[in-house]
Amino acid sequence: MNQEHVNQITEAVNAVKTMEVKNVYFVACGGSMAALATGDYFFDRETSIPSRVFTSNEFVHSSPQGLGKNSVVILRSHSGTTPETVEAAKLAREKGALTIAISMEVDSPLCQAAEYTVHYNYKDGSHAIEGEVGMYYRLIFGLLHALFPNEKYERILRQLIHLEDLFETNKKQTFEKAFKFGSDHKREKIIYTMGSGAYYHQAYSFTSCLLMEMLWIHSNAIHSGEFFHGPFEITDYDVPFLIIKGEGATRALDERAIDFAKKFSQKVEVVDVAQLDYTGIDDDLREYYGPAIVGAVLRQYADGLAEHTGHPLSVRRYMWKMEY
Repeated sequence: MNQEHVNQITEAVNAVKTMEVKNVYFVACGGSMAALATGDYFFDRETSIPSRVFTSNEFVHSSPQGLGKNSVVILRSHSGTTPETVEAAKLAREKGALTIAISMEVDSPLCQAAEYTVHYNYKDGSHAIEGEVGMYYRLIFGLLHALFPNEKYERILRQLIHLEDLFETNKKQTFEKAFKFGSDHKREKIIYTMGSGAYYHQAYSFTSCLLMEMLWIHSNAIHSGEFFHGPFEITDYDVPFLIIKGEGATRALDERAIDFAKKFSQKVEVVDVAQLDYTGIDDDLREYYGPAIVGAVLRQYADGLAEHTGHPLSVRRYMWKMEY
């Protein structure tokens, strides 16, 4: 395990451990926000400490009244250069909050603006435990264990060593299904996604970052629990859905939505998290690992669409090409 990473996590966790934490804010944009939201879900499920996810610019322009010296603000930007997130870090420090920046670039403006840095390796051949998911899980469950000691968190951290194998095994297991989805849906103008619990954030990320940003396919992420409160009226025989059937407390919400969608649509794709390979993970920890694993699987679905549409995931019209 990289000593730099060990030191960064230890310093951040020890700093939080000395505080009387009254609230936790997760602040980022786009895919980074969706990634942080998994941590918010775990905090909300596991602790009595209030937490909330903010998109960075809202945090800057409409900062919460509770933001102050008893706040922990966790921020993320892949490049560390997202202007709104950098401003959010500066604001949080001005208010006296403890700030932790997560990025692949340790010398980035975001990491310079925050008090503590958690750096992850990216596409350099490192083990997944040193990557964006591994480092984030080490931070989140390190914080949970420091604030609310529980042997469960120790086991989660120990079993992160299996992350690389879990990613690769589950990508192989779902490869054919994902690329068939790409072939079957290569001419779709719109694809809805659905999920609940921690998996709603994966649905949002797939919608916003992969379908809309990278593939230019219209989409909307629908919470399974909200499906029956308006969105289900668009269901028809030719309306495609990609639904994450989660592992854990909210699985019943997904099952209800899937049952209805399949009655009226002939284009329902279900990614059943319970059917994934969890080798090396204790049964009672599967719901914590599921969101991490399904993220790797969903990326493969985007690869399948890119292959069959001839639209590379790297193509952009506006992003990085102009001021906005």
